Amino acid sequence: MTDFHSTPSSQTPHAVQVACCDHDHGVSHQTSNTSWLNQPPALWAIAAAVTLALVAETLSWLDQPRWLVWGIAAIALGLAGFHVYKKGLVALAQRQLNMNALMSIAVTGAVLIGSWAEAAMVMSLFSLAEWIEARSLDRVRRAVEGLLQLAPEQVEVLDEQGQWQWVSAQRVAAGQVVKVRPGERIGLDGRVIAGQSVVNQAPITGESTPVDKQEGDAVFAGSINGLGELQFQTQGAYDQSVLVRIALAVQQAQASKAPVQRFVDQFARWYTPLVTLSALAMAVLGPWVLGGLWSDWLYRALVFLVIACPCALVISTPVAVVSALTRAAKMGVLVKGGVYLEQVRRLAYLGLDKTGTLTVGQPQLHTYWIRPGQDELAILALAQALAQRSDHPASQAIVQGLVDHDLVTPSLSAMQAVAGAGVSAQLAGQVWQLGKLNWVQAADTNDLALVDWLQVQQAKGASLVFLGTQQQVYAAFALEDQIKTEVAEALRQLRQRGVQVEVLSGDNAAAVQRVAQQLGDLAASSELLPDDKQRIVTQRRQLGLTGMVGDGINDAPALAQADIGFAMGALGTDMAIETADVTIMNDDLRKIPQLMQLSQRLHWILVLNISVALGIKAVFLLMAFTGQVTMWMAVFADVGASLLVIVNSLRLLKIRLSA
Repeated sequence: MTDFHSTPSSQTPHAVQVACCDHDHGVSHQTSNTSWLNQPPALWAIAAAVTLALVAETLSWLDQPRWLVWGIAAIALGLAGFHVYKKGLVALAQRQLNMNALMSIAVTGAVLIGSWAEAAMVMSLFSLAEWIEARSLDRVRRAVEGLLQLAPEQVEVLDEQGQWQWVSAQRVAAGQVVKVRPGERIGLDGRVIAGQSVVNQAPITGESTPVDKQEGDAVFAGSINGLGELQFQTQGAYDQSVLVRIALAVQQAQASKAPVQRFVDQFARWYTPLVTLSALAMAVLGPWVLGGLWSDWLYRALVFLVIACPCALVISTPVAVVSALTRAAKMGVLVKGGVYLEQVRRLAYLGLDKTGTLTVGQPQLHTYWIRPGQDELAILALAQALAQRSDHPASQAIVQGLVDHDLVTPSLSAMQAVAGAGVSAQLAGQVWQLGKLNWVQAADTNDLALVDWLQVQQAKGASLVFLGTQQQVYAAFALEDQIKTEVAEALRQLRQRGVQVEVLSGDNAAAVQRVAQQLGDLAASSELLPDDKQRIVTQRRQLGLTGMVGDGINDAPALAQADIGFAMGALGTDMAIETADVTIMNDDLRKIPQLMQLSQRLHWILVLNISVALGIKAVFLLMAFTGQVTMWMAVFADVGASLLVIVNSLRLLKIRLSA
């Protein structure tokens, strides 16, 4: 099981949080149950406050006694405003000017100048807006938490007495045997030790079709078992599963802010004190410079404060980024930070490793040559018998390639595996060898038919395995690593987006050129060392934003050097996955153009959110200066802008990607 995050198990995201404005700019919505004083007002209290505020406003318009208006307004302020005042005082004590602080100042000022009914209306509407905003933001949290709910809480485990017991998934240790029945969800990551089935891995890897599983195959927590029963050995504890790590990674990725998000944070840091000083200057200097009553200018300054709060601006970016990160995780792509997700739309160059990235990474028997005059079935049976004794990918390719021949393999003796060479055994007193040509040192390879065949296969970039004795070669097998079926479509989509693609491989020139030609004469470099790949990626930075896709340890330097490194999550090594910025869980290159499309949509939504937030602020600030806006209208403007950017950002959770 590939472990793509070395995160301590203590960080399991049992309660996923999403950073948001909450009118405290970054304060979590989680609340303590230690005291009712820390709890925001309930919906019934807010509804009562809004109703009482409306009554107070009506009585004020009807010129009813002030004591009656003030009394009803005071009750409304108590129901809706206590929590806001408390957070506002904490913020002021910490020398922070957030929405709660500005709202507390504005409402207090309104009360001091006798506008009790309007103060109650502003506070109750503000509390109602906070409640609506919190419910909207819960959608983002639920989307992330929903990942964890894909795995069952209970799994069936084989105990020390050989009995099957239902236990909590979080109590299962690495190495235990778990059984999953047909139709059940898999509770932990592991490797199949018994049974065959078809598993739907779409929630984890994003694969659209179910995957066959048999002994030796990996299974992931959260995926759905088909019609066959499986037994698998767990590869780690619950909090080390891919499912948990994806949810945790989405949380941690929020710390790596996108460029637009960093800009907004810096802007808000200077913006809020500036507008506060402007409001103070308006209240103090307005009557002297432009004339009018001091109370009127104070009222305008209070309205100015309410409108000027940058909540909609600050919340416009994190909600959009987290929504996009969650959407990427749902399609089987793990992005380690908002900075990479926002930048990938500008990808100009992409280096591609060959084996495991463009090709399946598992050689297959393409064709073979048998010495004329030999019993073909007997030679093939001997080759299969030798190959069955080796776990080398080339040997396994021969076994799989000959399985349909229904061969009767002979009994061999004195089996011996030689690292880097092949396998040998005795049959009827004769030593037979299956492996590299140079291992059969004394073999006669001058047969013209064999030489011609070898030249053709070498030109194709095939890997060659030979069967023979010390005297003669009897058979040769050509193995080819097949190009993944989705690669051609992925490359077409990348070209349409203006990305320059290049193959960077350590394989021999013939094999690399063969793959490059089959994929449309791609630019290709072969026989590269890890430092060579890193050097080429560095040179390509003159083209723009660079990316590198790989799965091996030898790709790690180039993955680190590229602006954005993409790792293959299924076949990738720990080193490659830890180094990369993006992990593609099912190794499908089409996820990269999809991610570019998601990045583009994220960028558009960020720009739209910021434009809307600033535009509404600018219009209402000007109207506040000229006295055309009341305080409760200012609240509607601020709340409306906040809810608008939230709803716009949440669209990323359901966005359809056409790539």
